[in-house]
Amino acid sequence: MKFIELTVHTTTEGSELIADIMWRYTSYGVAISDVRDVIALQKDKSQYWDYIEDGLTDDRSGDVMVKAFVAVGDAPKVIPLIRRDIEEMAANCAGALPLGSLEMTKREIEGDDWIEIWRTHFRPIHLGAIVVVPEWIAYTPAEGEHIVKLDNNMAFGTGEHETTSMCIELLQQYLTGDSVCIDVGCGSGILGISAVKLGAKFAYLTDIDAVAVESAKHNAALNGVSDRVTVARSNLLDDSSLKADIMLANITADILENLAPAIPKNLKSGGTLILSGIIDCKRDRVEEVYQKQGLKLIKRVKKGEWNALAFRAE
Repeated sequence: MKFIELTVHTTTEGSELIADIMWRYTSYGVAISDVRDVIALQKDKSQYWDYIEDGLTDDRSGDVMVKAFVAVGDAPKVIPLIRRDIEEMAANCAGALPLGSLEMTKREIEGDDWIEIWRTHFRPIHLGAIVVVPEWIAYTPAEGEHIVKLDNNMAFGTGEHETTSMCIELLQQYLTGDSVCIDVGCGSGILGISAVKLGAKFAYLTDIDAVAVESAKHNAALNGVSDRVTVARSNLLDDSSLKADIMLANITADILENLAPAIPKNLKSGGTLILSGIIDCKRDRVEEVYQKQGLKLIKRVKKGEWNALAFRAE
């Protein structure tokens, strides 16, 4: 099978934003090439290299490449949409963070070899008691650890992204054994699956993307939690009869703002709402619109340029 490898040149700060946009339009993979990741691994004493090519850890240029792999037949439709969303994002973030040149290049590549290369970049990710483990990696959990396995079927949400990791860390602070959870925009299903692994009674996962829904169903089965998870391709918030002790929404700030009037009706009194996917320049606005819905802000968490917020229903 032939693919178009689409590359956007940006910065460390902008790389995750670009990757998020690319994930909307491809189910074949997105990769970030950032020299700072190499430097971080070099400092990680659990890893060792006996040789690193000269100049590899020189990050003076600041150039980070984000690559999306798109089927050749889909490229004429998909690439203009990616370009449009990147330009819109850049306009919304003007002056808020450096984005680099945003130069876009593309080339045609053969076969699926890149998938194996993509796999080599993943390793178990420790997020408190949750350890996110790619399906193809063998891992023996330590006492108290709960493994969440993910297949490489590419729907967004691997735990590496700051927005996902903050959600899982906050989840562990507020979850109880009686909790019913709702994950709005579930992607790979990582948040709802993590909730059940941590002891939640049940989790409802919803997404409007068909690829995400199939991914979440597959990962729920892979983790043996299908009996305590419902995955639906719908806007679950249309069902006001469904009430959650904990709601999670790891989406973009603009969508979170639009959802603000609808979310509280699905949250039990005293329940917790965890929001993530919020860049610095949007945080105050998201806080404002949810507080206007009668929710009390109880915690802020920040990683890089990303923010997560926890609210309580009074």
